Order: sequence, then C-alpha cells, then structure tokens
Amino acid sequence: MKVGLISQWYPPEGAFIPGNLATGLADRGHQVRVLTTFPSYPYGRIYPGWRQRWGHRETDGPVAVRRVPAYPSHDASALRRALSLLSFGASSAVPGARWLADVDVTYVYHPPPTAVAAAALLRATRRTPMVLHVQDLWPDSVTHSGMAPTGRAGRSLDGAVGALMRATYRLADTIVVISPTMAERVVAGGADPDRVRVVWNWTDDALFRPVPVTAEARAVLGHRGRCTVMFAGNLGLLQGLGTAIRAAAAARDRLDLVLVGSGAGEDAARRLAAELGADNVRFIGRHPPDQMAQLSAAADWQLVCLRDVPALRAAVPSKLQAALACGMPVIAAAGGDTAALVRSAGLGLVCPPEDWRALADQFVAAADLPSDVRREMGSRARHVYQERMSLRVGVDQFEDILTKVAAQRGRA
Repeated sequence: MKVGLISQWYPPEGAFIPGNLATGLADRGHQVRVLTTFPSYPYGRIYPGWRQRWGHRETDGPVAVRRVPAYPSHDASALRRALSLLSFGASSAVPGARWLADVDVTYVYHPPPTAVAAAALLRATRRTPMVLHVQDLWPDSVTHSGMAPTGRAGRSLDGAVGALMRATYRLADTIVVISPTMAERVVAGGADPDRVRVVWNWTDDALFRPVPVTAEARAVLGHRGRCTVMFAGNLGLLQGLGTAIRAAAAARDRLDLVLVGSGAGEDAARRLAAELGADNVRFIGRHPPDQMAQLSAAADWQLVCLRDVPALRAAVPSKLQAALACGMPVIAAAGGDTAALVRSAGLGLVCPPEDWRALADQFVAAADLPSDVRREMGSRARHVYQERMSLRVGVDQFEDILTKVAAQRGRA
C-alpha cells in the first residue's frame, strides 16, 4: 500500500504521532510519502541548520519526505498563528498533490484544517480516499483559546471555521478521533457516525518508559525529599496553569510542583507564582525528549491540568500517555474522557478542572498516600498504556483502517 501522510508538524519537531505512524507503516512494508513544512514548533522560528526553500526532499529512514515553505509562528498572536496555518495550506496544495499523485490513500493530521488542502485536491482529481486524524475540536478550541476575537468578529470566525470543519468531515472517508467523547462531538458537528473510529493516541515508546530513579534527575527537579508533582509539556493557554499554581501555593507545606516546558502561558504563570509567594513552584524550562523519562521517574506524580471548556472534555492530552507509558500515577485536574479514564482504571487522583481548592486537596491526598499504593497505581498505568495506547496497538489499528479505505477505491 502506498500512503501519503500530510501534517504541518513532523520530526524533528516533537510531533511523534505522524512521525511514529509514518515509520511504523514503512517498517511493515508500506510505501510512505510525507508532506510537511520546515520545523519551527514550538519556538515559532525555523530550526537552526534549516532553510526554507521549494523542492526540498529528504529521507527519514524508509520514509520519503517533501517539505514546502510556510510562515512560522507559535506565539500568542491570533493573526500570526492564522497566517502560519493558512500559508501551509496554500503552499502545500499543488506541490503536495504532485508529490502524492500515485498514493492509494492519504492520511491527514488535524489540526490545522488547512492541512487538508492537498488531500482535497487529490480526492477531486484522482479520487484518492482520505483518512482524517482529529486531535483537536475546531472551532471550539479556537474560540476558547484566549486568542480568538470576541463579539461579531468572534462569531464570524466561529461560523467560518465550523463550516470548514463540516466540509472536511464530509470529505473524509474515515475520521479517526482520540476519545469516545470526541467521536460524539464530531458526529454532532456533521460527521457521518459510520465513518468515525476511536484510536487512543500513543506516545514515543522509545523515549517514555519506566526507568530507574537517578540522583542527577532528582537534582534537576530540585527534589527536596518530599512529595514532588511534575507538570511536563506545553505551558499554554488551555492548560489551566493558574489553577495548578494556586493549588500548589495552598499546599506549599506539603509538596513541590515542578513545571517542565515552555509556552505562551509561561510568563503569566511565573507572575502568578511570584505574586502568591509560591516558593514550592519551580520552572525548569524545556528539556530534551530523551531526558523526560528520567525526570518523570524522579517525581512522585504527574499532573494533567486543563481548563474547563467544552472542547477539552473530549481531549486526552499527550502528557497523559507519556505519564502512563512511564508507569507514573496521575493527578488529573480535568473533565471528560481524561478524568473518566484515570478514575475508572485507578490510575491516580481526579478533581474537577479549574477548581484550585479541590486540586489543593488532591495535592495533600497525594502527599499522604502510602508509597505502595502509589506504586500500584503506577503499575496499572503502565499496563493500561501497553494494552490500549501503545505505538504497536495504534499502528495496528491505523494499518487496518488505511488498508480498508484504500481497498474501497478499487471497488468504486
């Protein structure tokens, strides 16, 4: 089978879903061609050593990659973010359709919806079927991101993006979503329920795994010999970091909260911690992916924290899979499928999103929990990941989906 994989985000960026899927399918004997742009996430600028140009081709092991130019941005400016997404759609459409002209099926990683441009052109001109992999609900997540305009302009944007998503759902032969609630939401948004499949996201299994605790990793976290909760990943506008910092400040005598990463919400989070005098909250910046398992092992708990907005009730943030893959228990200040999974499988502690008092209570409960109970939660976390969310399970499911969709073309 010849697969065309389209994603605005691709390694060496930390986009392990499309990167792992491309490699996983190629390792199983399929021919995989990738259409993407030049790496800039999460910094909003092209990586050192890279230069945007037309006609760029490379190989990633057995995978062939074509990169097209796009405007790089990942700051808090809605206009610049929109320009980045639109520019990839515009620059990738015609060159991408040529690059993927002979594939049997296209896979499109969403967001952004503009990534569908080349796949749409192929479907119109060559009847090439498409599988859409929905990671984020638009327009909901855009509306609640804090960057979208309000009032009449906001309503117009919401309507335009909603119409684009309905058209994209109709175009896709199969829509893959990352949680049961997201399946319900895309159907409510116009998708044919018979075309919707749920595949839990995986993480990078080679990087995120149980490892021994080291003194070096504990030193990086500033471990002080008491309960340490780690938040790792994007310090963005939808993560509800203010809730976590207020809760940590309220429980400052019991635990430390260490934030590993960076993002558009970092400056505000740092200011809040300073205003509250939360000396038990530490920011240690971004660290290379190959260090994250060691840092995770040096903590006692992993925190998953989200804002209380409808779109996020269907979201399962990638930091959850990373924590489970490492065999770490989780404190989830979230709703929807994230909370349901943690609660039902006994993977940690749960409280409602954006309720800092409830989260402070769970921080205290985490500090008081016996170590053997915490280890049992961690063991269950690793088991659940391996059985439901691992890379092997995900590639199995996508291989099946893509093969069946490609076969439909031959019968049409």
